[in-house]
Amino acid sequence: MDQMLPDEIGAIRDSIRRFMEQEIIPNMDAYEERGELPRDLIKRAGDAGFYGCTFPEEIGGSDMGYLAAAIIIEEIARMDVRYGGFNQNGGNCPACIFLAGTDEQIQKYVPDLLAGNTVGMMALTEAGGGSDAAGAMKTFARREGDVYKLNGSKMWATLGDECDVGILLAKTDPEAGARGVTAFIVEPKKYPGYSAQPIDVGLSKSFRTCAVFLDDFVVPVENRLGEEGEGFKIIMRALQGGRAVIGAKALGIAIGCFEDAVKYANERIIKGQPIGHYQMIQAQIAEMAVEIEASRALVYQAAQAMDEELPTNRLAAIAKFHASKTAKFCADTAQQIFGGYGLSTEYRISRYKKYADLMFTGEGTANVQKILIAEDALGYKVADRHHGKTGLRSMGRKG
Repeated sequence: MDQMLPDEIGAIRDSIRRFMEQEIIPNMDAYEERGELPRDLIKRAGDAGFYGCTFPEEIGGSDMGYLAAAIIIEEIARMDVRYGGFNQNGGNCPACIFLAGTDEQIQKYVPDLLAGNTVGMMALTEAGGGSDAAGAMKTFARREGDVYKLNGSKMWATLGDECDVGILLAKTDPEAGARGVTAFIVEPKKYPGYSAQPIDVGLSKSFRTCAVFLDDFVVPVENRLGEEGEGFKIIMRALQGGRAVIGAKALGIAIGCFEDAVKYANERIIKGQPIGHYQMIQAQIAEMAVEIEASRALVYQAAQAMDEELPTNRLAAIAKFHASKTAKFCADTAQQIFGGYGLSTEYRISRYKKYADLMFTGEGTANVQKILIAEDALGYKVADRHHGKTGLRSMGRKG
């Protein structure tokens, strides 16, 4: 399918593959054993320009676009999915600041995030919130002079225990629903009242997800992002781009499962011949190949639509939903082909299986995507009703 894509995509794919082969794969096992965040590898990725695809050059981006970002994330997930958490530095954290921040905020935080000099985080979800992130939000921000003090907790904040800067949402008006949610740029290492506890979900020990606890956590007023009550609107704009790209992570997982299954089917000998010669195995391989190609077409189409400033909410939901299903299907099928060995940590497939399950949750659950798609199809609610310019490069700040 690469032959149908712009010429530079092949060079981008080759570049990220070399980076993974030379920098990440030889080193990730050691970081995982120590449970240590590979800050030096994050810095190297920043130096290579992998975080800045969707950001303009004047703030340290590479301006390559969403399709390039999707290709990079796909290859990382395919080659070592544990390193997939790296995209915090090129994802929602800097996107929110760029979309709604002042010139001072953007220059202070975004270039360092894109360069890998600092580590970013997003904290939106709460324990009782789930898909009703705004309505169920209980974290509260109270203004006291020239600071806000935040109290409450967040769940599933990736790198919440390591971040230098993050985006955190809290209610400044508890009675106003989504319109009472405000976004803040937080610096956990600089101000008191913040703590984070890693959550063991059996995934990466280096890129940990965390529960975050706020006890009169101090945030200066100048670190408020946008006006009070604009927080949910800001994060929804950022998530639209994230959803268009996260499907690429699911696609990469699916491809990794497929490639490992093909290799194993050609090496495993039963009754004198590779198991790939048996029709049941061939049927499974064929089904995986078809689902991957369908997901690839959808993911790339969604990314290209973002680059071309076309409506993407519906398309991104379809791409994310289909790619997540494909990752789950390929992980399950590959594990069947591996048999008992598919349960062993000796093979990557056991790792892919866990990450494939995660793809049904991040950037909106599968059920949320289905509701959006169904309501649009039934004519109840047009998915792209708020369409404007959607790409970070073109959408402009506060636009």
